[in-house]
Amino acid sequence: MDHAPTTLIGDALNRVDGPAKVTGTAMYAGDYKIEGGISEGYIVEAPVGPGRITKLDVSAAENADGVIAVLTYRNAPAQKPYGTPEDEGRFTQSHAVLENDQVRHFGEPVALVVAETLEQARYAASLIEIEIEPGEGVYNPLEHRDQEEQPESVDGLSEVDTYEGDFDAEFAGSDFTVEASYFTGAQHSAAMEPHVTVAQWDGEKLTIHMAIQIIASAVSAFANTLGIDEENIRIISPFTGGGFGSKLGVHNEAILAALAAKHCGCAVRVAQTRRNVFANGPHRSRHLQELKLGAGKDGKLKAIRHYSLASMARNYPFAEAPASPTRASYSANAIHTIHRVVKADIPKVDSMRAPGEAIGTLTFETAIDELAEKCGIDPVEFRLINEPQADPTSGDDFASRRLVECIRTGAEKFGWSGRVKPGSRREGRKLIGHGMAVAIRPNTLSPASAEVSLTADGRLTARLDMTDIGTGSYTILTQIAAETLSIPADRITMELGDSSFPTTAGSGGSFGAASSGSALFDACNSLKSALGERLAQAGVTANAFTIKGEKIVAGDREIALADILDQDGLQAEGSVDPDNHGNGKAEYSYGVQFAEVEVDADTGELRVRRMVGVFDAGRILNRKTARSQLMGGMIFGIGGALLEESLVDDRYGSFMNRDFAEYHIAVNRDVPDLDVNMLDGYSKGSNPLGSKGIGELGICGAGPAIANAVYEATGVRVRKFPIHLEDVLDQLPAL
Repeated sequence: MDHAPTTLIGDALNRVDGPAKVTGTAMYAGDYKIEGGISEGYIVEAPVGPGRITKLDVSAAENADGVIAVLTYRNAPAQKPYGTPEDEGRFTQSHAVLENDQVRHFGEPVALVVAETLEQARYAASLIEIEIEPGEGVYNPLEHRDQEEQPESVDGLSEVDTYEGDFDAEFAGSDFTVEASYFTGAQHSAAMEPHVTVAQWDGEKLTIHMAIQIIASAVSAFANTLGIDEENIRIISPFTGGGFGSKLGVHNEAILAALAAKHCGCAVRVAQTRRNVFANGPHRSRHLQELKLGAGKDGKLKAIRHYSLASMARNYPFAEAPASPTRASYSANAIHTIHRVVKADIPKVDSMRAPGEAIGTLTFETAIDELAEKCGIDPVEFRLINEPQADPTSGDDFASRRLVECIRTGAEKFGWSGRVKPGSRREGRKLIGHGMAVAIRPNTLSPASAEVSLTADGRLTARLDMTDIGTGSYTILTQIAAETLSIPADRITMELGDSSFPTTAGSGGSFGAASSGSALFDACNSLKSALGERLAQAGVTANAFTIKGEKIVAGDREIALADILDQDGLQAEGSVDPDNHGNGKAEYSYGVQFAEVEVDADTGELRVRRMVGVFDAGRILNRKTARSQLMGGMIFGIGGALLEESLVDDRYGSFMNRDFAEYHIAVNRDVPDLDVNMLDGYSKGSNPLGSKGIGELGICGAGPAIANAVYEATGVRVRKFPIHLEDVLDQLPAL
């Protein structure tokens, strides 16, 4: 293993933006204020979809107190057709809204009321009369399997399907097999901050304050939607209150705010309500996953087939890849992975908390557990037996693979003693079960750039359009700059979230820290080289130096920065190109999760009692923020296994539980002590920092570890997620 020297990088530095957040001075999109005030927009949703608007009477609303305008398809500014140009991706395509009298799905905006206050806008919205002639809708992919098709792409993978080896022959020749269908429900990201945008025009120039994860593609989305030049668009998003994939792109409130601001000639804020988010933000669609596994008497896998079917929102090209971890987890003679979609009349389907891998490990790792039992092999040992020497699908060498170390370390910390007979471990009325599962996510690097400037008083300012969605971007980037240039962290200012700054890939896909951090690392090294040249010009040759206040210290020499810097200081730029890293090897982040659950033998109530996670993410950039992200992921895993599901009324394609009273996320009562462990490491070749993606890794493996523990406690294999007490109640063993 290669190691890089670490000083400040890796330390558990407190969040540099923490004081601003706890004192309320951090400026989120909804907090933005301007002189003269901001008008408020309120979304009016379609009560039916798909269909055609046959009546839309807004006269009473227009005459209500405080109302400035009511925007509908009749008076909305011109836009390019939704989904165009066809060669654009989902993030940069036109996101037109109030485009015509057609309603694409239940809850799509049919009007926006703009008023002086939110209360006035909300009341006026209630006065609008609307009638829609319903069309024929497709909502549930399982009811339309005759319409399934292969998507052009799946998220995060270069190939939609893979066919390695002769599956039929290997499956037929297997001594032990598992064949099962799994169902995972629709889910919403449920970020604390709903989607919100403030739009303001100055002539042809549009300024947007919004909650967003990726700024550069959002600029293109506004340009494509509104038919304006990207140079006339500025997006500002210094803080975003959680994203989890739901704010990767532009959504309805953002376009509505821009349209309304243009129409009304004033700044307009549109904040989605919590109920709005369930129809006007993206979601994870329902999935059917069919798994067929076969193994020999020695426990070695011979055949793996993973088929996935999901909904894809019409004219919005996104499909998850649940079979992603299946392609890289274990060696087998034949591995076939297939992804299919049914185009549906539903709100946008998009990334949601470890897209693909979260629900892919949930099903695949429970099937692996079942096969291990059929083989009579301990689940830990079964996974070790099937550890691959090279990437099972591509055949590429692994850049690094420390999964075995994760498994062994996790088993020791958890106190794993092997699988026991289901239902045999008891404490009074409680049935106790242990379970485990591995976690795996592709590790990627995206293009990014950064700029830095140093002033004569020894202060460094860095600028990137990178966003901070609560994960700690401000902090880790400060650490990278501080270590690279030997400048105290408190003398560094990190400016993020502005489209006028150098472009990065933003926050998402677990690539944000590595990509933006590597670009900043390069910029700081360029500045360091330039400082060395200035020192040489001053007659000082130094291999190392430290910046202390207004002086630069090189060996036993101290020189005033003002003596070697121009009046404007010293500037440098940097970037990272993924083509310069990786060496053609397979890059993944790894982990293992162990869980203990209890099931009440009388009521069927399920509770997680403890969890242990061990993760390999290369070099850890900040142990405190990394632990927080991994812990958050494990909590999301609890939600996915036992709680979270957006229930769909298949008569209308509408979500029924559109609030936190009925969309159940894991709260304190649901979360036990979580033991989070990170292996020390340095991933040579992954990026200049030696780090690997960590943001979504903690979610993977948590759900199946819980599901496997539920099986050991009850003897019931549940193949529908989330698992509810009614799924096991009638099959519980007698005490």
